[in-house]
Amino acid sequence: MPMVETINLTKRYGELVALDNLNLSIEEGSCYGFIGPNGAGKTTTIKILATLLKPSSGQAQINGLTIGYQNRQIRPLIGYVPDFMGAYEDMVVTEYLEFFASAYNIHGQQRKKVVADVLELTDLTYKATAEVNSLSRGMQQRLSIARVLLHDPKVLLMDEPASGLDPRARIEIRELLKELKRMGKTILISSHILHELAELCNVVGIIERGKLLFSGTVKEALARAKLGHIIHVGVTDRAAAAAELLAKVPGVKKVALVDADTTGTPNGQTRSQLIHITFEDAAAGGRSYTDIPNILINGGFRITRFGEEAVNLETAFMRLTKGMVQ
Repeated sequence: MPMVETINLTKRYGELVALDNLNLSIEEGSCYGFIGPNGAGKTTTIKILATLLKPSSGQAQINGLTIGYQNRQIRPLIGYVPDFMGAYEDMVVTEYLEFFASAYNIHGQQRKKVVADVLELTDLTYKATAEVNSLSRGMQQRLSIARVLLHDPKVLLMDEPASGLDPRARIEIRELLKELKRMGKTILISSHILHELAELCNVVGIIERGKLLFSGTVKEALARAKLGHIIHVGVTDRAAAAAELLAKVPGVKKVALVDADTTGTPNGQTRSQLIHITFEDAAAGGRSYTDIPNILINGGFRITRFGEEAVNLETAFMRLTKGMVQ
């Protein structure tokens, strides 16, 4: 049974459909990256899962419990981290955490121990007596994570936790999330920092206009976004003639000239004219691919570059959300 699941989850605001029959399935212990443009439905989904919004139709479940009917049993299982921290900023850090610990019926020595433990986990022990409103944006986000860990939830729902952070603070949040993943937490995280999601998450979902376009591993997302096998080749001159020669190679689907590039060498700089070669899938990785350098050399061309196009999560996101992949 999935730890987090939505079944035809739909949310409407009048005529606006924020979520359109969303079907998510997140296994226990997974770190699920939720990706989509602004207004795609990410925050709406997370708020429904956090029991803060009611769906218009469909179902959402946490550990087999249905949101809207079993919220009292669900809330101890989840921790919700919004993109901005919110109120109670006039408290000091320990007061802030003790306030929320008491809300979860954690009292006495146990409360002191739990607060100390989450401060240590989030590396905020040295800020225990600081006022919350004196903390940097990054420290406030770590404190927000510390808050939701007080009752040791199974599921963490995180809406843009690295939003507005400087590079150092983003790295610190990322390392904290890695530690939570190692602890076996099930994490649903939305973010616009896609290269960090690729490093952190084992599964990603891409949503646009309330519809889930893709859900699977990062590797599967990259494979689906790949529009054929593309090789980048650079030659010193006569690029048009080289392109004409390469277009005749068996298995080549398309040859395109692109802007010239300047490559540094020990003897100065070499002007390189770039050619992009797209292979048919059946030819990708076959002899046609490996014969390209020899074909060019035998044709009298000097090669300055030869390599496969890299497809990353940002590329996959752009292609999938633009409807370029069926």
